[in-house]
Amino acid sequence: MSDSTFESLADSLLAALEEGIGTEVDAELQGGVLTVEGDAGTWVINKHGPTRQIWLSSPKSGARHYAFDAASGKWRDTRGDGDLLAALSAELGVALAWAAP
Repeated sequence: MSDSTFESLADSLLAALEEGIGTEVDAELQGGVLTVEGDAGTWVINKHGPTRQIWLSSPKSGARHYAFDAASGKWRDTRGDGDLLAALSAELGVALAWAAP
């Protein structure tokens, strides 16, 4: 994946997450970092260009890294089989959707 493709996918994802999460809890996107304030604490979701990953820091599940899987069109956990949207939806109690542009 090229740098520009990663940037486009990551920016699209973060914008969709801010929009979807922001309807339920406080979410703010600045400089490629999405900060979500919930009852259980603070989630931080950011893009990490050098590894072409989305990084999640969660008060519930800890730190996780997600890489884009072109075959499924999902951001997959690099240490398991879970995907980012499913994890965030479960932790925040918000239905989330995103499709690669």
